[in-house]
Amino acid sequence: MPNSPCPIPCIFSFFSGSGFLDLGFELSGFNVAYVNEIFPPFMQAYRYSRQCLNLPLPEYGYCEAEEADVTQLVGGKPAFRLRELMQDARKHHDIVGFIAGPPCPDFSIGGKNRGQEGDKGKLSASYIELICQQQPDFFLFENVKGLWRTKKHKAFYDELKLKLADAGYFFLERLINAIEYGVPQDRDRIILIGFRKNLIKSLGISLDEKSQMLPENSFPWDSQILYPKSEVFAYPWPQRNLFGGDDFLPCPDGIPQNLTVEFWFQKNDVLNHPNAADYFQPRAGIKRFAEVEEGDDSKKSFKRLHRWRYSPTACYGNNEVHLHPYKVRRLSVAETLAVQSLPKEFALPPQMTLTNMFKTVGNGVPYLASQAIAQTIYLFLHTK
Repeated sequence: MPNSPCPIPCIFSFFSGSGFLDLGFELSGFNVAYVNEIFPPFMQAYRYSRQCLNLPLPEYGYCEAEEADVTQLVGGKPAFRLRELMQDARKHHDIVGFIAGPPCPDFSIGGKNRGQEGDKGKLSASYIELICQQQPDFFLFENVKGLWRTKKHKAFYDELKLKLADAGYFFLERLINAIEYGVPQDRDRIILIGFRKNLIKSLGISLDEKSQMLPENSFPWDSQILYPKSEVFAYPWPQRNLFGGDDFLPCPDGIPQNLTVEFWFQKNDVLNHPNAADYFQPRAGIKRFAEVEEGDDSKKSFKRLHRWRYSPTACYGNNEVHLHPYKVRRLSVAETLAVQSLPKEFALPPQMTLTNMFKTVGNGVPYLASQAIAQTIYLFLHTK
């Protein structure tokens, strides 16, 4: 049961992107003190969005460009700086954690599938090595389900867990879906969370020394779930309707309306959002846009969302064209931010390219999912 308030945990964030994952922790009682992102446009968007939300600067500032190369943090010169910051963090904070969702296209079922040999795949190993070297009190690792379900990728994933076990971590894992936490999106992700042995014991949790896996019932996985996967996909969701432009289409009965894209479009006032006009204008093929039925997301490209259903996984690369439910155009950045359940005040900088806007939105952890995971960890750290 919860007892006296837990000291505010200090967070070091890696592969931060524009900060969707971090925002969930920031607004759940954690202090995001260090932000690491190698791609300057994403870091600029991170800074800009925090100004929009009136959030303070991170205690240790922003680590960007060359200094943010995680492979260099493991063995290069920037590692000394990180070591100094970790030493300072331990002087002023009782609990220090690492969070990250390393780039995942090399493990994605629909991606490059190069696995640990790919340039992006290697970054997962670098992050795990960083955890083993710096020994934070806990860590969060988020990635695509292909890392967990594809045979050759799972072998690599299991190797990572063995390294963490050798470094003294006990951990839990779960395949989550963002829709469980109120996100209007069907998005599976593997979540691995680990804790140092001394922290586990300080919480009064008994450990099985023969296994590095924590007992499932010791971690409140279900505490923040609003829509269990076993139930949410069983609702009578509408399938397809002929595309009718701005024709009126009432919300059907028997579905949770707050999981629909239209609910979130209205909630975030997307037509008046700063990024409302940010969408790709097709040079040709606009006739094809009107031929796709509302709700037809069966193809890899040219998916049209249904206004009264959740979105497919937010992925907005070159071949992933997601169409507005009832307009003859692609989704706007404002609408994709809504699909990712960001607060309506969250915005991307106007000077950012459209390509980078859609890339950072698609890469991000849905805000409500990140908040729920953060709150689950916070509850666990209050366990006594």
